[in-house]
Amino acid sequence: MSSYQDNQKKVVDELEKQVESNALSFSTVTPVTDYINDPRMCLTSVHFPHAPLIDQIQQQIIEPLQKIEHDHFYYPRDSFHITIKNIRIINDPPHFTDETIKKSKQVFTEVIPKHKKLNVSYYRLLLFPNSLALIGTTDPEMDALHLELDRELTKAGIPDDKKYMNNKYFFSNMTLVRFYHPATEAYKKKIKELSGALSFLPYTIDSVTLLSSTAVFTNRRVYGTWELK
Repeated sequence: MSSYQDNQKKVVDELEKQVESNALSFSTVTPVTDYINDPRMCLTSVHFPHAPLIDQIQQQIIEPLQKIEHDHFYYPRDSFHITIKNIRIINDPPHFTDETIKKSKQVFTEVIPKHKKLNVSYYRLLLFPNSLALIGTTDPEMDALHLELDRELTKAGIPDDKKYMNNKYFFSNMTLVRFYHPATEAYKKKIKELSGALSFLPYTIDSVTLLSSTAVFTNRRVYGTWELK
């Protein structure tokens, strides 16, 4: 494991401490009673994982958790996504316009093809107050891509309105579940058990998609997809 990945893990560990002490210094999605019909929209960029990774997540994580508590929102297969770079956080009314989308698309067209494919190693689950995520370390290309997008979007007059805990060592994050009620102790125990038993093959992120959607990827509109070299 590289020192870069070690530093990514330290960031994740610090994030977990903030969650446990209820002292969050980063943006989160406020829960609602109906995620499917949630009117709030975000503008973001993601990678849609390929079928083998989706199958593994479904079998190793989603299905076992559903047996413990079925009444949360579990992302369906076609909504699984790996976040690359936020542009506008979730809100109603949206924090973006057609002009925001146009400028963002121009930035992505210029930036994404210059960057290499990203290698990701998913190694644990992370329980947030209102959601559950699959977390992975990456190679340093993750920071390079994130920071150049951030710089060029800011130059275009679209500074990121998301609050981050850190400004480097960006790890891979994949939200799998959003909670309708606090997780029970039995559910937390199962998450810990599943997290300790994860065995994922390295995954390669080979494309980036710009889109707007709700927090659970309903009402989704795709504005472009670019290949990484």
